[in-house]
Amino acid sequence: MKRRAVLACLATPAIAQPWRPERPIEILVGFAPGGGTDLDARSYGAAMERVLGVPFVVTNRAGAGGEVALAAVARARPDGLTLGTTNMPGLLTIPIERAAQFKLADFAPIASLVTDPSAMTVHAQSPLRSVADIIARARANPDTLTFASPGVGTDDHLQLVLFMALTGTRITNVVYAGDAPMRTALLSRQVDISGLNLGASAANAENTRILAHAGAARSRFAPDVPTFKELGLDIQMASERGIVAPAATPAPILARLREATAVVAQDPQFRQQLEQRYSELAYEPHHTWFARLAHREAEYRRLWQTTPWNR
Repeated sequence: MKRRAVLACLATPAIAQPWRPERPIEILVGFAPGGGTDLDARSYGAAMERVLGVPFVVTNRAGAGGEVALAAVARARPDGLTLGTTNMPGLLTIPIERAAQFKLADFAPIASLVTDPSAMTVHAQSPLRSVADIIARARANPDTLTFASPGVGTDDHLQLVLFMALTGTRITNVVYAGDAPMRTALLSRQVDISGLNLGASAANAENTRILAHAGAARSRFAPDVPTFKELGLDIQMASERGIVAPAATPAPILARLREATAVVAQDPQFRQQLEQRYSELAYEPHHTWFARLAHREAEYRRLWQTTPWNR
C-alpha cells in the first residue's frame, strides 16, 4: 500500500505555485515627481502592494521624453522586480524619430491603465483667450509664441506638431522635465502656452485657462472646455499610461503581475485617486493593448513621413 501511494504521488504532476516576489518591486517613471504619470505610478504601486503583499518603490528617471527610464527597463533583469511606466505616444514615437535605446519589442506588456487628453492651457491673465487668438498671433508673429512640453515626440508635443500643420503656424517648443516644471513655467509667464494634459490642468486650474483639449469628446472633468475637433481641427491625442516589464520576463511572473493589475483596476481606492486627479481609468489587458499599439506604430511611421516632428 505504501509503495502504491508513493508511486501515485510521483505520477501526479506538480501544481505550479503563483509567483510571489521576495523583494520590493521598483517602478521606473520617465518624468519628474508630481506629474500625472508619477502620481498614477504611485497609486498603482500602493494598490499592487495590497494585492501582492510586497513593497513597490517608484523611482523617477526623467530625461529625453521618457527614453531614459524606458531604456533602463529594457535593460533590466527580467525577474519581475523592475517595471516601467509607459506613455503614448512616446513609447512608439521615440524609436521612430531617433536611434533610441529601446524599441517596442523590448517590453512585455502588463496593461494599459489611464488615458488623459492633451490640452492647451494659458495663464489666466494671458491675452490669448481662445484657440483662434493663438492662431492669429502665431500667423502674425511666427516662432514668437512659446509652448511647454515634456519632450519631443510626447503627446503634448505631437499635439503642437499637428496644430501647426493644420493651421499653418510656427510656435516654439520648450522642453521641461515633467508636469510640475511645466506648470511653474506657465504660472511664472516663462512660456505662453502649456501642453499639460487635461487632468493635470483641470486639477490645478488656479490662475490658468484651458482653451481646448485633444480628446474625442468633452470631458466630464472639464465640461466647458471644447475639443479641437469642435473647433474644426482634426487633432486627437492623449497620454495613455501603462505598465511594462522587460521582454524576457518569464510567463508565470507576467501572469501574476497581469492578474494583480486587473484586480487593481477594480480597486475602489485606486479608482478614487484617479478621479481626484481628473484622470480617466482606461484599463486594457496586455494582449489587446499591444495589438492596438502595433497598428498605431504604423500610423506614426506614416505621419513621420509627411510631418517629421523633430524639426
